[in-house]
Amino acid sequence: MENYSPRLRDLYRDDIVPALTEQFGYENAMRVPRLEKIVVNKGIGEASSSKKVLDDAVDEIRRVTGQHPAIARARKSVSNFKIRQGMPVGVFVTLRGDRMWEFLDRLISLALPRVRDFRGVPDGSFDGRGNYSLGVKEQIIFPEIDLDKVDRISGYDISIVTTATTDEEALALLRGLGMPFVRREEPVAA
Repeated sequence: MENYSPRLRDLYRDDIVPALTEQFGYENAMRVPRLEKIVVNKGIGEASSSKKVLDDAVDEIRRVTGQHPAIARARKSVSNFKIRQGMPVGVFVTLRGDRMWEFLDRLISLALPRVRDFRGVPDGSFDGRGNYSLGVKEQIIFPEIDLDKVDRISGYDISIVTTATTDEEALALLRGLGMPFVRREEPVAA
């Protein structure tokens, strides 16, 4: 186990770095965009009324990512939502290193193909600075979640942070890693 390296990291180092260097004409290998971190977030509005909802969300995120999540708390009170300052409103985890590569590999190869009527993820969810955000509507697409123990269907927000400076570079990086973006038909010239 000492010489273990995640499959996607090896793919990035061996195939994607040379391809991106050629495509964008980088002079230095350190200029090639790379993954910095992945943040998985789950909002839990009902946690104020039930401690079990919070515990279930923490357990789900821990199973899916392999890392214990942090609890996000309300910064200020909002009476319309019956939220007091300091109440738990969500859970999140920031993945780096091997866990990040392993989670992305499982997301691309196992979880996303299990989405009903899956045609690909949209390529318009970049933020203008090379970071990609993705919403997953059902947590049951992850094989680590036991369907019999799920009380209700909920989703996750997944943010993939890269060192790319433009969305075009980030798109090329994620496409090289195998992210299944929606194929758009080219308009037919008349």
